[in-house]
Amino acid sequence: MGIDDYGGGQGPQPDVLVVTTNDVPGHRVREVLGEVFGLTVRSRHLGSQIGAGLKSMVGGELRGLTKTLVETRNQAMERLVEQARARGANGVLAFRFDVTAAADVGTEVCAYGTAVVIEPAHME
Repeated sequence: MGIDDYGGGQGPQPDVLVVTTNDVPGHRVREVLGEVFGLTVRSRHLGSQIGAGLKSMVGGELRGLTKTLVETRNQAMERLVEQARARGANGVLAFRFDVTAAADVGTEVCAYGTAVVIEPAHME
């Protein structure tokens, strides 16, 4: 697996800027639209569970599960951006992920933050 299989986030020049900070340098918040989130639950398939069980006996990274979690996080983030865009936001501040086990059948990933309209600070 290449580096793209292990990462996520936004590409250059996104129409909805997602940041983990509470502000964006050089910009001001014109309007706070409220909390937005993207949620997905992924089940684990039997093959990956067996492979993970065997791998855990000898140690090492569980690459199949890593790739699945990356895909899951990216999907949750895409849903968050879709919700923010639908509400008229061009930014999401204080972005976070929350990951929990979902009744021993899968993994729930929630991406959340505050949808805002931001503009360059020099605009009035």
